[in-house]
Amino acid sequence: MSDEQVHELYSLLIPLTEERLILPRATVAEVIGLQPLEIMPAAPSWYLGTMGWNGRNVPVVSFEGMCGEATAATGGRSRIVVLYCLGHKLDAGFFGIVTQGFPQLVRANPDVVKPDAEGAGFGENSPILCRVRMINETPLVPDLEQLEQMIAEETSVAG
Repeated sequence: MSDEQVHELYSLLIPLTEERLILPRATVAEVIGLQPLEIMPAAPSWYLGTMGWNGRNVPVVSFEGMCGEATAATGGRSRIVVLYCLGHKLDAGFFGIVTQGFPQLVRANPDVVKPDAEGAGFGENSPILCRVRMINETPLVPDLEQLEQMIAEETSVAG
């Protein structure tokens, strides 16, 4: 394997309302069309509900809402990105994030992705690890473990 292959990571740019997320492709199980969700009573506005997916009851969230912003309206281009859980906090082993369009496949490597010093300062319990700088983009790197923890806390309150 050449050095170029070793230092490159296939990633997805996930479109949100005002931002984009960047995730390793390997963390994404599937991208599906928006579907009706089963609403959980007394859940925060960012917890949009659950959906049936591959025989599992998968929680679906608004990333914007988890960051304290308004939950985005959905439309014809909205999708659900189904992510693998990194831990074992959610019974389904997966959770979904609503997007505002189709994810874009990109190859991330040290020549393209750089730290963004201006994007620092996210809180300790924030679902954001950092912001990176790519050619014309400054996507957010989500903290998937924190997202899973936040969802698990809401699920246990409801259960």
